[in-house]
Amino acid sequence: MLYLHRLQTFFIRSFSLSILLVASQISAHAQERQINLEYHDQKPYFFGITLGVNSARFHTQMHSQFLSNDSVMVAEPTNSGGFSLGLSATARISDRFQVRFNPQLSFMERSIYYKLQYPEGGETEMTKTVESTNVSFPFQVKLISDRIGNFRVYLMGGFKADLDLASNARAKKAEDLVKIKSFDFGPELGIGFSFYFPSFILSPELKISNGLPNLHSRDAQLKYSSVFDKIQSRQITFSIHIEG
Repeated sequence: MLYLHRLQTFFIRSFSLSILLVASQISAHAQERQINLEYHDQKPYFFGITLGVNSARFHTQMHSQFLSNDSVMVAEPTNSGGFSLGLSATARISDRFQVRFNPQLSFMERSIYYKLQYPEGGETEMTKTVESTNVSFPFQVKLISDRIGNFRVYLMGGFKADLDLASNARAKKAEDLVKIKSFDFGPELGIGFSFYFPSFILSPELKISNGLPNLHSRDAQLKYSSVFDKIQSRQITFSIHIEG
């Protein structure tokens, strides 16, 4: 719980810092004389790098077998953190719209808390963690505001596909695991702020991603996996885009 509290505090502070940057940039606009990267918005395309941290969890639906289970009493997903690295390629469509391809490599953990009826190894409570290494391929459309001096805001929406390189769906010895399939996809929504500096653009961004398919590779013989019918992914990501 302390870890989750720290993670939530980090996201709140990061986004609050972005808001403060926005406020300071707007308040200083009246005094600004130099416009950084004045002709950058006319470029047909540009590139950048992405650094991010994420909070990920599973969204679960219980199987009917769970009601008759005499071993697992509680099975609840919890939030866990991770980080990502990526590249970006953005193309200009018009003064209001841009498209962005933002492939990333993400490292994350997603955990499930269990409470057992009968002690296992002397414990009735435990947490099982599923580690993932995702190669993500997001394609996004950005709706950008007018530029105010060296600042602008944008809304982002898109679709992504993920491939989990650490998927355990085919693991043979998985008695203590929840088997997760390797392929996922779903929509993304977010908001970001672009700050224009003399030689680059810094864009903090907050986005939400929801997976659509059922990731659960169910095995009725596995105690910790059989209680679930459907498992989907949920993720909140705070990213910093550095573009030139």
